[in-house]
Amino acid sequence: MRADAAGASRVAGLVLAAGAARRFGGRKQLAPLDGRPLLEHALAAMAGAGLTRVAVTLGAHADEIVAAIDLHGAQAVVVADWDEGLAASLRAGVAALAPHADAIVVTLGDQPRISSAAIARVAAVAAEAGGAPAARATYDGRPGHPILLRRELFPAIAELRGDSGARELLATVDVRAVECGTGTAVDVDTPEQLRGLGG
Repeated sequence: MRADAAGASRVAGLVLAAGAARRFGGRKQLAPLDGRPLLEHALAAMAGAGLTRVAVTLGAHADEIVAAIDLHGAQAVVVADWDEGLAASLRAGVAALAPHADAIVVTLGDQPRISSAAIARVAAVAAEAGGAPAARATYDGRPGHPILLRRELFPAIAELRGDSGARELLATVDVRAVECGTGTAVDVDTPEQLRGLGG
């Protein structure tokens, strides 16, 4: 997905991980899964997808998380108003990446089983001329992450508020569905769900 001499689209990656994880009991990003912190799985998947650059948004416990994990080359973006909800994290991440990207692929830091292949497949939509302003992965027809947001949506993202992220925005635009097979993009919201993944 890297930009080439012919001017191919610059596609960046964004991992949203700024929440306090209250349902989990705090510091979910550092919870161990398969021998490494939960958040590292999402960062490793982004690092393997061939994007131009990657950022991860952090808020609650940001210093502790940065000190404890391998960012896999991602830029840490600390979100001052992280407790507003998902929109604050998305706004901050898009603002950090916008000068360097024509489109941004967004995943969640609590989806450790998302794959580099799914990220790359959704990111490839950015190279389609005249394509939809957004794309999202589907798994056996069910929508999930990652989500691709083209530059034309960046101004609208800057106006988002609350905890719904881009959901309401995506309901108002054409979204290209990208089937990614049977891969799991399950959110880990509780310790029980983490244990269900082997953590």
